[in-house]
Amino acid sequence: MARCISMVQIGTEDDEYQGQPKKLHRVRITWELPTETKVFKEENGEQPYLISKDYTLSMHAKATLRHHLESWRGKPYTDEEANAVDITKLLGVACMLNVIHVPDAKGNLKARLSSVAAMPKGVKCPPQIMPQVVLCYPGPGEAYDWKTYEALPEWLRTRISATPEFKAMKEPQVTVVSGGNDAPAQEEDDDKLPF
Repeated sequence: MARCISMVQIGTEDDEYQGQPKKLHRVRITWELPTETKVFKEENGEQPYLISKDYTLSMHAKATLRHHLESWRGKPYTDEEANAVDITKLLGVACMLNVIHVPDAKGNLKARLSSVAAMPKGVKCPPQIMPQVVLCYPGPGEAYDWKTYEALPEWLRTRISATPEFKAMKEPQVTVVSGGNDAPAQEEDDDKLPF
């Protein structure tokens, strides 16, 4: 069981596909696993494990993001529906994740998100524990929250700051919505997912 807690718009990064250079606009989506907890730092107490996946910010018919969202909602999008999806509506929504463990270059096992599915009918996900975070590029005249941006891990800030979108502005817009006990309970109706 998992709940989506974060959406960070990274920006455009260089990539390669079949030997050809490409520029892909990336977004990082993070879920908490409320039934899988551990004390990572004594001062924070027990916290849920988190898992993230970087997606190309595309709802093309072959895009992984679209496939995962269709699996999550339990039905395919029409192209018109896909073009109107607001992925920030994923925040706070519960789902089931399939996580596989694969060895990295050093032989250590790393968790990798394989698929996303809707919660089974009648199964409730525990309440959200971690706060929700949304980071996206702002429109003109919008306020920025450097404090939250600076709270991101250094490696992620480095990726974001290298993008042309970041370089084209002075500061990113960050909105943090409190979660955990302060958050209102999310009504989960399997037939009415917000996306």
